[in-house]
Amino acid sequence: MNNTIELLCERRSVKSYKKEQVSEELLQEALKAATFAPTGRNSQSPVMVVVQKPETVAQLSRMNAEIMGVESDPFYGAPTVVVILGNPEHSTWLEDGCLVAGNLMNGAAAVGLGSCWIHRCRPMFESAEGKALLKEWGLDENLVGVANIILGYQDAPAKPRVARKEDYIVRIR
Repeated sequence: MNNTIELLCERRSVKSYKKEQVSEELLQEALKAATFAPTGRNSQSPVMVVVQKPETVAQLSRMNAEIMGVESDPFYGAPTVVVILGNPEHSTWLEDGCLVAGNLMNGAAAVGLGSCWIHRCRPMFESAEGKALLKEWGLDENLVGVANIILGYQDAPAKPRVARKEDYIVRIR
């Protein structure tokens, strides 16, 4: 099997992380992969905010947990969060952001990092607290949350691969 196809088939969402911060070299490689995601008309409209400051990671986790209605850490202790934001002035902002998220997770797997897509990014950055963070980060408060991608070194084995459903692909010939 082709190495790229094998990597795509073996990547899993990681939900247990070591406390150790990811190396800058591996982070840059994963981010580079994300920047090469296809975007509508090559607009490269998404914005990635890399958060490694522990207090800000904790704040984002708390915001996400509040929306989810839990007190646990929805970021599973990951030391890095990449917030992917979309520019609603671009008609493909959501699709572009999703492709960036996918490339980021696959790039992370390629360099040996664990990752997981954490939902509820949109309501996080629709809130007053989220708008305040955008302002603090020097970003347009009209940006829309697409995804929180957590990154780190995997601390426990991920769940095994699940068989693909039979009707995943429908062919019309």
